[in-house]
Amino acid sequence: MDILKLALDWAKDEIFSAIIFILFGILFIIATLGFWQLGKTEIAKAFIYPTLIAGTLFLLAGISFYFSNTSKLSNFESQYKSNPSAFIKKEIERTEKTMSEYKNVAFKIFPVLIALTAILMIFINKPIWRTSSITIILFLVILILIDLNANSRIESYHEALKLANNNI
Repeated sequence: MDILKLALDWAKDEIFSAIIFILFGILFIIATLGFWQLGKTEIAKAFIYPTLIAGTLFLLAGISFYFSNTSKLSNFESQYKSNPSAFIKKEIERTEKTMSEYKNVAFKIFPVLIALTAILMIFINKPIWRTSSITIILFLVILILIDLNANSRIESYHEALKLANNNI
């Protein structure tokens, strides 16, 4: 099993996820422009700021993930070649921490936030609150979907790392 190839493939997949974040950011900003230019109703106009904020957050997250994973991609080979055992142990620790974060944030906190936001939407009938709630729910659902995919990849990568660590 080639751990370096697995690590590089994982980092490339994370870069692809970052591009997905950027694409969603662009889509939200295009939606903002559509609401701004074509929105005639109070509800349509109320979507302008929430979708702009969500789009900006997606763009910032995507750009951040892109550059952090690009740097990992360039560093993996030298780290692995200098000390394969230390590289594997470091990656096991990092993947365990990341999986724990997914478990707590994406799969516990985000669903609770979605439920709270849905409840808020029921009780507050002002257009800006309704559109903000809808945008927040959509934003969090997209994050959960992306994180489900990323979590699945990191679990597979983590298992391969543990197997490689046992064989050293």
